[in-house]
Amino acid sequence: MNGNLFEDPASSAASDLFIAHCDGGSRGNPGPSGYGAVVEDSKGRVVAELSEFLGIQTNNYAEYSGLLGVLKWAVEHNVKRLRVVSDSELMVKQMQGKYKVASPILRPLFEEARRLSRGIAAFEMRHTLRGGNKEADRLANEAMDKGMGKSAIPQVGKPGDYDSPRQEANRQSSQSAASRPLPTPTPKPTRQILEGYVKNGVVHLLEGELPDGIFVKVIRE
Repeated sequence: MNGNLFEDPASSAASDLFIAHCDGGSRGNPGPSGYGAVVEDSKGRVVAELSEFLGIQTNNYAEYSGLLGVLKWAVEHNVKRLRVVSDSELMVKQMQGKYKVASPILRPLFEEARRLSRGIAAFEMRHTLRGGNKEADRLANEAMDKGMGKSAIPQVGKPGDYDSPRQEANRQSSQSAASRPLPTPTPKPTRQILEGYVKNGVVHLLEGELPDGIFVKVIRE
């Protein structure tokens, strides 16, 4: 399988070309995992947002799951030309035939991806850095958050912004602390000064008396 499967390179700009960005992640590798994908038509309009929580899996498993999600959507919608962009260099080069698939876990996913891609007239995969896959990464993280029982926290910002797990934990901790009632301060004991004298090691007050067990501080003058 070649990196560019379009017969004519110029046809990548054809009016029927769909471009999909997919991403997968695992918090722990293996750990709670999910994938996200965004599909755009030839005019750059978003026509689909895909995401799914995958349970306890590895990063590579989640990456392939994102690719499979895109391919299944494309086949179901009779897409003829498709370019898939991913920040997983391993998966991209495996799909391009440059790397072998040695993992017995990934092999079935790879074979299914190849089978589905054959149902698309012109299929292509390209690698990008993580910064070029932000929306797919956002959807993957949202899928993991939902699967782990975390609720989204509204915040002010541009569309697509979201809290990282650490920011969310800090925000929840602050909100929890703010909602707890403040402890009632313990009143300080009233200080009382009495005059007296010491005879044979015994304190004698000039007037009044003190109850047993009370703490007494003697200041010599």
